[in-house]
Amino acid sequence: TQGHTVVPISRRVLAGGIRWDPSRGVLEARELEGIDAVIHLAGENIAGGRWTPARKRLLRESRIIPTRLLAETLARLSQPPKVLISASAVGIYGDRGDELLDESATTATDFLGTLATEWEASADPARAAGIRVVHPRFGVVLSPAGGALAKLLPPFKLGLGGPMGSGKQWMPWIAHDDVLGVIRQLLSIETLAGAVNAVAVERVTNAQFAHTLGWVLHRPAVIPLPAFALKLAFGELAEATLLASQRVVPGLLERSGYQWRHPTLEGALKHIAELRRAPSEGPFE
Repeated sequence: TQGHTVVPISRRVLAGGIRWDPSRGVLEARELEGIDAVIHLAGENIAGGRWTPARKRLLRESRIIPTRLLAETLARLSQPPKVLISASAVGIYGDRGDELLDESATTATDFLGTLATEWEASADPARAAGIRVVHPRFGVVLSPAGGALAKLLPPFKLGLGGPMGSGKQWMPWIAHDDVLGVIRQLLSIETLAGAVNAVAVERVTNAQFAHTLGWVLHRPAVIPLPAFALKLAFGELAEATLLASQRVVPGLLERSGYQWRHPTLEGALKHIAELRRAPSEGPFE
């Protein structure tokens, strides 16, 4: 709608797209010549299953190998893009309690912290070639299409939702519309480079998130999910994601003048509820 031509890069054959196979090192450089910008979001779902050694290897390889292949290919072009936006995540900060975390905060040395650090470093060949590289560190993306919110909705709709663990852990989030808005901002503002926290301005704890979701659904949200049950079910995954606390501040985005479409959690959830609501049904049906 803004006059851009979008060229997908996929392992599948898509009309007008570019095919690649990162596992085999396949990406045709000449098809990328003259492209203005590249947005790289690929990576196996962090919350897609318990973190077995095989699962951890898949999480790492699905990020490091494709990002390095893409960065090295772009670096060799005679007409490289002006910018590479390569995704990252707030998990890079680890479990930090009530500490305010802007882009200058140190990164963690646990599995997620190390993974995200290596993920960002995999884009170094493009950086070294003079391409502006930006790493949006995304919080939990709230989307009407699914994701984390889709997993939370069934128990909350039954009135069985509530905080996870103590509920005191900070839960950085961002609405799907703002993911798109942030990417547009990163494309447009040439002074933005390196890590950029891509989260909403309103910071909420897990308990506040549960209360707000229950309020929007017109359901109680008072049944806690004990930490021991989460650890029993998901192991290290639960400790690093569901129970970890990250009070993330979108400092660079604020200073760049970005205007959030959904700055508050209640507004974001009401908007998603409206998108999902059929004429004869209730919220999120």
